[in-house]
Amino acid sequence: MATIEQVNEKLKEFIDPYLESDLAAAHCLKDTQVDGTKATIDIELGFPHKGYEQELSDKVTALLTQLDGIDEVAVNVSSKIVIHAVQKGVQPIQGVKNIIAIASGKGGVGKSTTTVNLALALAADGARVAVLDADIYGPSMPRMLGISGKPQSEDGKSLEPMVNYDIQTMSIGFLIDDDTPMIWRGPMVTQALEQLFKDTRWKDVDYLVVDLPPGTGDVQLTLAQKIPVSGAVIVTTPQDIALLDARKGLKMFEKVNVPVLGVVENMSTHICSNCGHEERIFGEGGGKRMSEEEHVALLGTLPLDMSIRQLADDGKPTVVAEPDSRITELYTDIARKVAAKLALKARDYSNKFPKIVIKND
Repeated sequence: MATIEQVNEKLKEFIDPYLESDLAAAHCLKDTQVDGTKATIDIELGFPHKGYEQELSDKVTALLTQLDGIDEVAVNVSSKIVIHAVQKGVQPIQGVKNIIAIASGKGGVGKSTTTVNLALALAADGARVAVLDADIYGPSMPRMLGISGKPQSEDGKSLEPMVNYDIQTMSIGFLIDDDTPMIWRGPMVTQALEQLFKDTRWKDVDYLVVDLPPGTGDVQLTLAQKIPVSGAVIVTTPQDIALLDARKGLKMFEKVNVPVLGVVENMSTHICSNCGHEERIFGEGGGKRMSEEEHVALLGTLPLDMSIRQLADDGKPTVVAEPDSRITELYTDIARKVAAKLALKARDYSNKFPKIVIKND
């Protein structure tokens, strides 16, 4: 008969692919029980797990049944997504636990498409997800998420988010006509961005994923100084010029004390739809080099595939249009890595402390 200590010691052999550590070291192993030849394991992940639960359970079961005296294993997997620490002096946004900024130093690297598919992947795994389109000059989320119309205001002061595919969404694109150019100076843009964040009635959101415009200008600084950002993801292509600008974005977040969760290399390879020939149009290994040189994680690589663009343009991105495809699998893997990286960051305990009020009698 195996003991609890033997079971826990055996569990240390399993390194979770998303947490990159064993379950106990990541504080995810909540309870271990042994009753005769049956072991019961309670696991609480800090990231959504709906599509990962069976795989995790199978791996833990296969490992523990190697022990003498363990013939049956019951694995109970749950998730608890908590609020994580943000920049000092920045007030939380009501209804939002964590804000993840998706950034690139350069335009045209597929950041918006990556943003929307990562958000949909997090939602498919069981999280409550919202998307904020912070690209004031070129809003694309209404089209990519297949949403039209104007947001409602129940109290005359705040806006109700638009919803499709279970994703709460807000964009300046909902408030203007498609052919209306945004001829605004910096102060107007930053004020509009703050209002989109704070005047939207977000509803119990685990992750608010923010699609930033390219560059390191007014919008990015406003986000860093006034909006509570839990972490950032940098999207780049393997191309040297894109990597050069992506590094600037990464350095900007480091300077304003926003942790960079990792790098996504988009358009890493192209496979011809006619002949199947694979070609690295934008170079090779750029994302990996950047992750090694800047000491951040390479979250994953995505192909240059015509269907990704077509489906996003049609308002039905890959993750919802082709849920069983290889590309959706890649987006899902990256989204879990993002959530797991965030889960390992410091938590925000400010709401746990009592507020002290001094009254003069």
